Amino acid sequence: MAALADKKALTLTAARAVVAAAEAEARKHNLAVTMSVVDDGGHLLHLARMDDTGLASIEVSIAKARAAAMFKRPTKFWEDAHASGKTHLANLPGVLPIEGGVPLMAAGKVIGAFGVSGASSAQDGQVAAAGAAALG
Repeated sequence: MAALADKKALTLTAARAVVAAAEAEARKHNLAVTMSVVDDGGHLLHLARMDDTGLASIEVSIAKARAAAMFKRPTKFWEDAHASGKTHLANLPGVLPIEGGVPLMAAGKVIGAFGVSGASSAQDGQVAAAGAAALG
């Protein structure tokens, strides 16, 4: 039998903890956002939309989470690259150059990602960071 790796995986309980921490941060700043947690393959695990959040934020939050998972980096990386003139990078499949998507890590590995949409780009990033911090 070939050697198999032990792999950490997000649970629904962990996804809910990420969303709860992010929601608390959003409420602290009177923000209404949609929050999406995806697994390491970019598949939706949990979604929560706060009251009065625009409907478009649903798909955007999922796209931010997927981009962070697929590229194993925050979507702010792509936003900064785009702002510095590297606009061609936005043509890569799955890139979303808008802050608010962050990888979720365990034992130094990406186990999923979290996306937030509904406020300004920087505010989405702040809320996403608060959620990701809930994993420790």
